[in-house]
Amino acid sequence: MNRILLTLLLFVGIISITVGQSKRKPLKGKTICIDPGHGGTAATDSYRVGPGGEREEWINLRVALLLQKMLEKKGAKVVMTRVEDVEVPLIDRSKLAKDRKSDLFVSIHHNATADSSVNFPIIYFHGNMSENVGSVDFGKELAARLLKYLHRPNTPVSLVSDFTIFADAGASVLRNTYGMPALLAEASFFTNPSEEQRLKQPEHNQKEALAYTEAIVAFFAKPVAPITAKNSKVPVIPAFKVFQEAERMTPIAKRWRQDFEEGKVFMTKRDTALLRESYELFTRSARSFPDSWLAGQCHQNRAVLLRKLGKAVEAGQEDQRFKEYYVPLNGR
Repeated sequence: MNRILLTLLLFVGIISITVGQSKRKPLKGKTICIDPGHGGTAATDSYRVGPGGEREEWINLRVALLLQKMLEKKGAKVVMTRVEDVEVPLIDRSKLAKDRKSDLFVSIHHNATADSSVNFPIIYFHGNMSENVGSVDFGKELAARLLKYLHRPNTPVSLVSDFTIFADAGASVLRNTYGMPALLAEASFFTNPSEEQRLKQPEHNQKEALAYTEAIVAFFAKPVAPITAKNSKVPVIPAFKVFQEAERMTPIAKRWRQDFEEGKVFMTKRDTALLRESYELFTRSARSFPDSWLAGQCHQNRAVLLRKLGKAVEAGQEDQRFKEYYVPLNGR
C-alpha cells in the first residue's frame, strides 16, 4: 500500500513540475512563424511609403528581426519568411509556416490611409469569429499589449475578420494558414506624420517587438482554443465590397468619419428618403474604412435601417456580419 501511494505521489510530483515549467516557459518547444509583410517593392509600390519617405516593408522587417531574438531567448523556435528586403510570394509564406508545422503565424504590418490624423492598431484574423477562436484569443492579447507599449490607453483598436477588407477570400497568408492560430497585425499608421517619425526610432521598434512577445507568451500560457472548419458553424455571409488601396487614398474615403456622423442624424428621421440617405452614408463609411472602429457600428446601423425599409433578410445578414467580423474591444 505504501509503495502504491509513493508511486502516486511521485507521479503527481512529476506532473506538477512539468505544468510549472510549461507555465514559466510557455514558448519552450513552440514553433512560431514570423512574416515581415511585403518587401523588395520600393521601385514598384507607391502606396506603402509615409510622408517622410519611410517604407512599410522596412519597418516590418526591423520589428520582425527584433521579435525573432526576443522569442528565441524565451525558448521558441522561430521561422522567418524573410530576413532582408526581398519580395517573397504570399503563397510561399504560408507554405513555409505549414511545412515547419508552426504553432503560431504572425504577419507584421503597418498601415496607410488618406486621413493622416488616424493612428490606431488593426488586427486581422481569418474567417468567422466563432470558428477561429484561437486566433481571436491571440488577437485580444496582442491588442492589449499594443495599447500598453505604443498607444494611449483609450485609443480604439480594431480586431476584425480579414473579410472586412478582402471580401471574397480574406488575406492570402491567413487563408492559407487556417487551422493554426494566425494573425496579420497593423500596429500603427505610417501615414500619420508623427507616427512615421516614431517608427524610424529603434526604441519604438523595440517596444513593438516587446508587445508581440508579451502577447505570444500570454497566449501560450493558457490552453489554446480550437479552430473549426470554415462555415461549419456559420453560413456563408454575402461579400460586402469595399474600397481597396488606391480608392482608400481618395478624398471620398477621407470622409469616413463625417459620413458616419451624418448618417446618425438622418437615421432618426421617419422620412423614407432620409432613411435611405442614412443607409448610403453608413455604407460609404464602411466601404471607405471597412476595418475602422466605426465600421462595425456602420453595419449595425445598416441592419436597423434595412428593417425599417422592410428588408428583413438583408438586415439579418448585416447582423451576422457584425457578429462574426467585428470583435468588441475597449467597450466598443
